[in-house]
Amino acid sequence: MDLAELTAEIAAAMAGAEDRGQVARYIPELAGVDPAQFGIAIATADGRMFAAGDADTGFSIQSISKVFALTLALGKVGDQLWERVGREPSGNAFNSIVQLEQEHGIPRNPFINAGAIVVSDVNLGGHQPRVAIGEILRFVHYLTGDDSIAIDEAVAASEGATGYRNIALANYMRAFGNVRHSPELVLGLYVHQCAIEMSCRQLALAGRYLMLDGRHPDGGRVVSPGRARRINALMLTCGHYDASGDFAFRVGIPGKSGVGGGILAIVPGRASIAVWSPGLTEAGNSRLGGQALEILARRTGWSIFSPPEEGD
Repeated sequence: MDLAELTAEIAAAMAGAEDRGQVARYIPELAGVDPAQFGIAIATADGRMFAAGDADTGFSIQSISKVFALTLALGKVGDQLWERVGREPSGNAFNSIVQLEQEHGIPRNPFINAGAIVVSDVNLGGHQPRVAIGEILRFVHYLTGDDSIAIDEAVAASEGATGYRNIALANYMRAFGNVRHSPELVLGLYVHQCAIEMSCRQLALAGRYLMLDGRHPDGGRVVSPGRARRINALMLTCGHYDASGDFAFRVGIPGKSGVGGGILAIVPGRASIAVWSPGLTEAGNSRLGGQALEILARRTGWSIFSPPEEGD
């Protein structure tokens, strides 16, 4: 399989797509992003990189940041985290408050907004948000080897000024005792991690530890093999909100989407893939990003539900 040719073919096909979805208009800074853009980057286990389209254009990673925040939180408190956050698909919108009342302030999983706010509470760890934000940025710099990655402060401010539902979620969980810091401080961390700006190429590099069983390509250990597998499992079952089952059905690999239009997808042992197109489906996932990954999975045979090819 010629991945350079395939990525170029996918980018060309996506450039001609008519139904591109709708950009996230409820965050003012994202509402004006050009939906005509599409990028794809594939970092392979043998160290190669294949990229096409707008793969070097920066975008707001939004909820994809929850993968990196979860990794840090598990490093701090280990499996104690699961006393405060569940591991099941939600079946509801990513910002729903309904289940929190039924389940006594315990979010269904760390990838819906409520769960990610609890993860932010853990990562805050008694510090000011700027300290915890710096820790997440340093972690991303380590994963990518790229210190130029930064936070788009305009996006963070825009999200913080209009995130009324997130404010409600944080205060509601505070009432149950599952948010232990000031909601204002927790949300300060949360909106800033969501406003990290990366390109497809950078994002594919950041995901490599999850394709390498928890190892950094330089030989260091980011997480244990078991923890890497569990993060991948959560990405498969919960990474696309209430459309996670459909993504698993169509694509068959772990993936985490963000309302900035990005998706990080992991083929264990083979590839870390980033796609981006800002137009979203009704569930809040990149329309063309999902289509591109479906084509890629079909053409390569990459699926965690497929047997390995001879020689793998």
